[in-house]
Amino acid sequence: DCTLRDGGYYNNWDFSSHLVQEYLNSLNSLGISLIEMGFRSFQSKDFKGPNWYTTDNYIKSFKIPKKIKIGVMVNAFELISHPLGIKKSTEILFTNKKNSRVDFVRLACHFNEFSKTLEIANILKKKGYIVAVNLMQISERTEKEIKEACKLAKKTKLDILYFADSLGSMDDKDIKKIVKIFKKEWAGNIGIHAHNNLGLALSNSVTALKEGVNWVDSTVMGMGRGAGNAQTEYIILEIEKFKKKFQNNLSLMKVIKKYFYPLYNKYKWGINFYYYLAGKFSIHPTYIQEMINIELTESEMIDGINQL
Repeated sequence: DCTLRDGGYYNNWDFSSHLVQEYLNSLNSLGISLIEMGFRSFQSKDFKGPNWYTTDNYIKSFKIPKKIKIGVMVNAFELISHPLGIKKSTEILFTNKKNSRVDFVRLACHFNEFSKTLEIANILKKKGYIVAVNLMQISERTEKEIKEACKLAKKTKLDILYFADSLGSMDDKDIKKIVKIFKKEWAGNIGIHAHNNLGLALSNSVTALKEGVNWVDSTVMGMGRGAGNAQTEYIILEIEKFKKKFQNNLSLMKVIKKYFYPLYNKYKWGINFYYYLAGKFSIHPTYIQEMINIELTESEMIDGINQL
C-alpha cells in the first residue's frame, strides 16, 4: 500500500499523525505487510509535509506493528543530478539498514536514467535494504527498450523490477505483453504500479497478478496522483490470501470514514472525463491535475488537452 506516498500529490504529503497511526493499525489487521510511507527527499524550498521526507525520526514517532515492513520511494533523478554525486548523495539520505526502520527502498526513474539508477540500487543493497526500481511511463517505450532494461537489471542484485503505467493508458493486453517480456528477460520479482485514468487500475493489477507479477500497488480509496490508483479495499477482495477474511475490512472502513472521506470531499481525486482523455492520448495526469486545481473552464480544459 502506498497511500501516504502517492496520495500526497493531493495534500502535499501532509497527513496527520493520527491518520497515519490508525492507517498503519488497520492495514496490519488486514494482513498487509508492505507499506510505502512516503517519499524520501532532500529539503525543499516549498512547503512539503512529513511524508515527502519520511525521515527515520519521523518513522520512529509511530508505533509500527512488528509484521509491517516500511518502504520509501526516491526520485532517482534527485540523486543522479546531485552536485555531490550519486554515492555521497545516497549516503546523505540513507544510513545503513541496521540503523533504520526502513526495510525497502523504491527508486523511480525514466528509462534514460536506468543505468545510473542501478548504481544507486547497488549502493543501497550494500547498506542492507530490499531495493526495487520503478520504471516509469513504460507504455511509451518500445519492446526493444524494455528488453534491454530487463537484461541490464539482471546483471545486478536488484530485488524487484517494477513497471508503472504512469499515464494510465494501458489495458489488459498491454499488461500481458509487458509481463511476458519481463518474465523472459528478468529472473527476479516483478511489480506493477497502475493508474486509473481509464478506470482500469484494478483490473490491470488483477491481470498482472494472474500473469505472475508478485508485487502490486494500491492506495486507500485509490488516493493518488491524477485519477489515482487501484483501491486497496477492492483489490484485497481479488487476492486469495485476503478475500476470505473480508470481515477484517471493518477497521479500514472506519479509517476511511473518519479520515479519507473528508480528504476525498476536499480534493476530489479519481477518474473523470479529462483524466480519461489524458489516458487515451498518453498525456501525463499531472497536467490535468494542475488544470483542475486552477479551476479552468470546461472549454479551457478541452483547449489545453488539444494543445497537449
